[in-house]
Amino acid sequence: MDINLNLPGVTMGELSFFLGLQVNQKEDGFFIHQSKYVKDILSRFKMEDCTPYDTPIPVNHKFNSDPEGKDVDCRLYRAMIGSLMYLTASRPDIMFAVCICSRFQAKPKESHLIAVKRIFRYLKGKQCLRLWYPHGSNFDFNAYTDSDFGGCCLDRKSTTGGCQFLGNRLVSWQCKKQTTVSISTCEAEYIAAASCCSQILWIQQQLRDYDLNFIGTPMLIDNNATMSITNNPVKQTFQETRIHCSIRILSIQQQRLDTQSSLKFPGYFGLAGVAVKIVGTQAVDAGTLSCRSLSILYCFE
Repeated sequence: MDINLNLPGVTMGELSFFLGLQVNQKEDGFFIHQSKYVKDILSRFKMEDCTPYDTPIPVNHKFNSDPEGKDVDCRLYRAMIGSLMYLTASRPDIMFAVCICSRFQAKPKESHLIAVKRIFRYLKGKQCLRLWYPHGSNFDFNAYTDSDFGGCCLDRKSTTGGCQFLGNRLVSWQCKKQTTVSISTCEAEYIAAASCCSQILWIQQQLRDYDLNFIGTPMLIDNNATMSITNNPVKQTFQETRIHCSIRILSIQQQRLDTQSSLKFPGYFGLAGVAVKIVGTQAVDAGTLSCRSLSILYCFE
């Protein structure tokens, strides 16, 4: 039976809105953004007329539990954090700041609420930042990884950050506090690299469903010691490291051999650093957020 006899198809035009994401289609590509959602949450929390800030949190922030600080409404704080977490679906520039502020949801203080409101002030001045996905560019798969060594003032755990590109298109990004305390920048970096390897393998598996095989994916790391350890397994003395470190090193080495992946030094501003550090206004030009050579992916100021 012809289904069109009972259920005629309806043409609704080009995709422009999907699950809260706005899509602006152009001849040479398309933008993905959440400008409307930004305006909605600014209105919801009565911050439409706030003074804009250039960065979501201070560059040299020192956030802690603030035990002597004044308590604030937990429901309000969690609602603000939840709204911002949904926004990270298209705004990697606020992901690190939101990750930090979300650690204080159990007992938020006034200083934490001020920090969250600063993110909203930043959004006030950067409402129209958009992810750009061009047509016709190369389709190489590249990954970037970085870490914020001992950045958490509560327990001195490091933060893992990473992002993955298909050509000039940002397809995935991560920011997560590590589960163990690293005793060196090298250890923090290869823990981040192991997490990035897992993300690479998952993306490779998904792309095989579309007959796309990305064996030999380069992973860019800005730490020479980490590269030396993973590229020279014979020289590494595992008895001198902790068990979880040895496991991660072996995991990276095995995945590198199985997928013929390579480790490289970026040689310029590390893109994954956006996920674990606050980028000042001098680092990136305003415009369309474009992260590779600072002209590809997104927009920062």
